[in-house]
Amino acid sequence: MEAEMKGNATQPVTCNNDSDSRVDPYGFERRHDFDSYKEMMNEYVAVLNRRSMRWSKLLQEKPQVEKNLTVKRYVRKGVPNEHRARIWMAASGAQEQLDSKPGYYQSLLAMEHDGKLKETIHTDMHRTFPDNILFQTRAEPSLQKALYNVLLAYGHHDQTVGYCQGMNFIAGYLMIITKDEEKAFWLMDALLGRILPDYYSPAMMGLKTDQEVLGELVKTKSPAVGQLMAQYPGIWTLVVSRWFICLYIDILPIETVLRVWDCLFYEGSKVLFRVALTLIIHHQTEILRARSLPDVCECFKQITCGAFTLDCHTFMQKIFSEPGTLSMTTIDKLREKCRQQILKEESGQP
Repeated sequence: MEAEMKGNATQPVTCNNDSDSRVDPYGFERRHDFDSYKEMMNEYVAVLNRRSMRWSKLLQEKPQVEKNLTVKRYVRKGVPNEHRARIWMAASGAQEQLDSKPGYYQSLLAMEHDGKLKETIHTDMHRTFPDNILFQTRAEPSLQKALYNVLLAYGHHDQTVGYCQGMNFIAGYLMIITKDEEKAFWLMDALLGRILPDYYSPAMMGLKTDQEVLGELVKTKSPAVGQLMAQYPGIWTLVVSRWFICLYIDILPIETVLRVWDCLFYEGSKVLFRVALTLIIHHQTEILRARSLPDVCECFKQITCGAFTLDCHTFMQKIFSEPGTLSMTTIDKLREKCRQQILKEESGQP
């Protein structure tokens, strides 16, 4: 990969001229909500500066990122952008993989590529963040070629998954943060191979299962909403499949998504349930007003927008308080139960 792509890996985009004045630090054009975004960022910048100083001190004292209660608390309070790639790589095990397999990523790019895989990825390139200046072909340097390489390499690395829609957005976010193809590749491997098993396999069993697990959790955490949703078979696929498959990209504001990902790389997939449950519990009054299936679907679109999700710092505090206790043991038990149910239904058993 060209050296220019690797330098200063996590510096956000700086926008000084008028044509760029409605572009956020990650390269996204914000025509519709720029003012509310700017207002939120003006307040959030004080939090970021405070966190940045604390993280810098912690990493000076302990350059090796360990998993402990202090780091977990720091991650939940947000990882500053300049440290994000490093923390994600360490917390997810991606750094370990990169170090133990030098040259592996380059070898995937050097091999003969499957024509169908190339074509499928190529078709999705122009659909990936058309409103982001970093992915436009005229950008200098454009992240589009790097994104294509990451997806192509991953398609050969995990041939049972290959490539499916949704992966382009995840790889795109990883490129925005790391500005490094190899790191983005190994973070993809951590997400798709370990943190979210079976989300992107052809049968998408992991994704189907987790949608139903959320349904079960809602029955416990918000029984009234659980009762409403039970009237509509298959409803969870309709309203939350994009939440999970895109890991909240294009669902929640970018600062909020990145804060969710900080915790996702550190704590694993249960964070996705905490986010979903918080959105549902916090808006249960609105959801319960729904009188039809289209009403429910529209409501689930609306609850991800607005001040509640834009204020990422407060939102992240809420995801660890509003849903109450949520253990991995509970999730694993529900996963097994829901998986068996899905397999039974798919095989046509009564």
